[in-house]
Amino acid sequence: MKGFVIDLLKENVPPSYTYHDYHHTLYVMDKALEIAKHDNCTEEEMRLLDVAALWHDTGYINVYAGHEEEGCVLATKYLPQFGFNGNEIKIICGLIMATRVPQAPQTKLEEILADADLEYLGTKEVKEKSELLFRELKTIHPDLTREEWDRTQISFLKTHRFFTDYCKKHNEPVKHAYLESLLHALE
Repeated sequence: MKGFVIDLLKENVPPSYTYHDYHHTLYVMDKALEIAKHDNCTEEEMRLLDVAALWHDTGYINVYAGHEEEGCVLATKYLPQFGFNGNEIKIICGLIMATRVPQAPQTKLEEILADADLEYLGTKEVKEKSELLFRELKTIHPDLTREEWDRTQISFLKTHRFFTDYCKKHNEPVKHAYLESLLHALE
């Protein structure tokens, strides 16, 4: 299934999506499992997280806004052929929807996937990945300026919060430092 979804993304996500590409999907899969291990998730919980992370941005092949809902449509269409039942698909779709911004996860697993999706905000790669997202958004909104982007990031970072203890401990300090650097750059 992993190869199927990665091929789907490679073949259908526009090349102008420099952030939301298959590399991001693989990153989120890795981070979801890393966080899940620290949260003592069961093998079944990790299997559902892994699948949800794999499918979480597939909706971008059809739409930009509302891609989470579209990802659920695609997951619901394809997951039965990979042996997933209705209840599992419902959980997976809940996980996918938990990545929608503003995030409002309702379960431990939803918190894990929400954090995995934005985990980069608290890493040393935050500036590089933010630049990829800026370039992607410029293709959709050509009038977006660097100053507008920086102000958008500042606003987002001020309200964003990590949900898992793991990300609070490991990512929050780096995220805060990045926010401070953006604030100082605008002074």
